[in-house]
Amino acid sequence: MTRRLTLVALELWLPVVAVLAWWLWSATAAEAFFPPLREILERFREMWLFDKFVSDVVPSLRNMAIGFGLASILGIAIGMVLARVRLLREAFEPLMHFVRATPGVALVPIFILILGFGSSMKISIIATAAIFPTIIATMDGVRSADPVLLDISRAYQLSRRQRVTKVLLPSAGPQIFAGLQVSLQVAFVVMIASEMLGSTQGIGALTLLAQQSFAVTDMWSGIVLLGLLGYLVNLLFLLVRSRVLHWYDGARKAAKE
Repeated sequence: MTRRLTLVALELWLPVVAVLAWWLWSATAAEAFFPPLREILERFREMWLFDKFVSDVVPSLRNMAIGFGLASILGIAIGMVLARVRLLREAFEPLMHFVRATPGVALVPIFILILGFGSSMKISIIATAAIFPTIIATMDGVRSADPVLLDISRAYQLSRRQRVTKVLLPSAGPQIFAGLQVSLQVAFVVMIASEMLGSTQGIGALTLLAQQSFAVTDMWSGIVLLGLLGYLVNLLFLLVRSRVLHWYDGARKAAKE
């Protein structure tokens, strides 16, 4: 218990000090582009917790969740197939790395031309940009599976489905979740970009509009919201990962001891 409290204190001390420093400095700075933190938090409460929550925050999170979900499911499935079928892997790997190297933000205008400015465009660009880290991580994880496990699965005459669900996926699980975490970060960034470049609705769109109209307090409240959401989404992901990979974390902890 003491060790856990110490770890929490180590994680929180820097953000707490940064917020206190920001509060004290902004209260006396009298800078037009750096309003007092008190005013930012008041506007944050008015704008994002009440006025714009249903109309803008919920649609943004919904689009990101759907896009990330599609990227996760398709990325794992495609990665499994490419890892197991060498001919397909050699045929598609160069194209896949080419598209992966293209920033997701750069694809937004193309998707706008094809799909317009609706939710389908945002979900599609999020899924497209976020899928590649999961594909690559799944491929690497499956290809690095212990050959002994595969030999044992054949010796016990496991079906192909059982080998995938009982051997390959658990073995590749740590690497798959590493790829999913990168995909989640990409999905969050592209969600914001798709709203800034192709929408009048959503957190990114309202934050950009506030910047363009010199509503500095609204702009800062949007930035604070994005930072909090990014932290909470990543925290939720880590909780899911720890629940799914509890056996892996336990084995690593036992090995260290």
